[in-house]
Amino acid sequence: MNTETLNKEEKSAKITERMSGSEAVIKCLLAEGVDILYGYPGGAIMPVYDELFKYRDKIHHVLTRHEQGATHAAQGYARISGKVGVAMATSGPGATNLITGIADAQIDSTPIVCITGQVASHLLGSDAFQETDIVGISTPVTKWNHQITKASEIPSVLAKAFYIAKSGRPGPVLIDITKDAQFEQFDFSYEKCKGVRSYNPVPKTDIDDVKAAAQLINAAKKPLIVWGQGVILSEAENELKEVIEKAGVPAAWTILGASAIPTAHPLNVGMVGMHGNYAPNMLTNECDVLIAIGMRFDDRVTGNLNSYAKQAKIIHFEIDPSEVDKNVKTDLAVLGDAKESLKQLLPLLIANSHPEWHQKFKDLYAIEYEKVIKHDIHPTKEGLTMGEVLKEINIQTKGNAAIVSDVGQHQMIACRYAEFTTTKSNITSGGLGTMGFALPAAIGAKMSAPERDVVAIIGDGGYQMTIQELGTIFQQKVPVKIVVLNNEFLGMVRQWQQLFFDKRYASTEMTNPDFVAIAKGYYIDAKKVTQRNELKDAVAEMMACEGPYFLEVRVEKEDNVFPMIPSGASVSDIRLE
Repeated sequence: MNTETLNKEEKSAKITERMSGSEAVIKCLLAEGVDILYGYPGGAIMPVYDELFKYRDKIHHVLTRHEQGATHAAQGYARISGKVGVAMATSGPGATNLITGIADAQIDSTPIVCITGQVASHLLGSDAFQETDIVGISTPVTKWNHQITKASEIPSVLAKAFYIAKSGRPGPVLIDITKDAQFEQFDFSYEKCKGVRSYNPVPKTDIDDVKAAAQLINAAKKPLIVWGQGVILSEAENELKEVIEKAGVPAAWTILGASAIPTAHPLNVGMVGMHGNYAPNMLTNECDVLIAIGMRFDDRVTGNLNSYAKQAKIIHFEIDPSEVDKNVKTDLAVLGDAKESLKQLLPLLIANSHPEWHQKFKDLYAIEYEKVIKHDIHPTKEGLTMGEVLKEINIQTKGNAAIVSDVGQHQMIACRYAEFTTTKSNITSGGLGTMGFALPAAIGAKMSAPERDVVAIIGDGGYQMTIQELGTIFQQKVPVKIVVLNNEFLGMVRQWQQLFFDKRYASTEMTNPDFVAIAKGYYIDAKKVTQRNELKDAVAEMMACEGPYFLEVRVEKEDNVFPMIPSGASVSDIRLE
């Protein structure tokens, strides 16, 4: 019997069950291990919600207060668990409200699957009520998308969606399902996707490239590793730690790479980028070999490309070939999964320590400490600083909390000063810089990891963009801790206005509501801190609370975040004041 005959017999032997397209959607989600779903119902997706109601003991649906909140919650779930997050919405405005979160997931390589309802197929293109071409709209910001018009397509398309979202470099996938396909009956069977023709998610690592990388690293006198989120996505934390310890290479991180290596590790030299640490930024332009692992040379990391690490041999460990030489010309690219590449690299490395090179990092850290860090975390000024709030949270959580930060000054302070002992602990919006990200993302993170403390660090501006998700926290009883660092400004924009626009604070000062009263209106315990002597006890009360807790801390109105690389400047032009 030939292979073709066997395959036909296997297919005919598959167990099928007659059901509607909407029930098939739920069956597919169950087959993919989905246990939590974030969404908002509406007319075009109502048949799926009707079936979901029947399976509510198996899939917990979280009703967010806005569809954008559903995508960010799915992101938070995915980022802390490593699984695929799922969000669902109706057609038209429901679908378009997902776009910001989808775009955020795309640029930050977060695996989510978004399912949207659509008008009936015979109405497509007729400008029917709540019809929007969400496939066309989402094409630039998804890893893959597809519109389903026949129920029979649902199993194979959803299987492919989950495979594409999670495999290789992860990303968002959107599946749009017409209403008639949701009602249509068909014979359902499900098989997980194991591959897609012409899609090669993980390029095979060439051992010769690994050997060449080892030779460059072994010969280096001033090597520097910069790692990104690719290390976390490939679960290569242990391999990275073994590499840096054996080769004695100082290692710095991008904001999405934070927590892959414990903050206190002696070879962890801090954050690179616009508001990163002084030493790794300055010494990027002094190292002789720069080893980039699972990072994409974002402009906030590199500054002016014309003066970025021109003296160094650059090695790029990368899973996505399109990222190689896209921004920075590399001398050697090692394609493949970071975990496997580093496993192959480790035995080829020579044990080393580079004491004189490490001393340069220590010397520059001492300068940064005196000029910046000391004043951030041990301030002498009367008003509270963001840095001392992070310091108190570190003390009381012992660095074990997952920190979910929004976007702005507080984000940079959180990334700079949060102490991490565990990977997947720094959850923030990196590439898109989405204000409003943190509150819903913290919901997803806490629901994904209920055993962990999850603390959201948010500015007063970004907080009000998704403040309605307090309703989700209240209804779902999610015990997330919310800290709003309130300086009554759009702080990061104000900082730029101060430094580069002669203090013309155009439309950045905020008149804020009573945040504590709002939190209490959602039956969430809340407190406001305005004095330094109140901070310790307030943080202790927050962390001891069994349910959700809101803490507002009034901080200095016009504090700036330093160090800072001015836009378009070289990394070695970093300013300390």
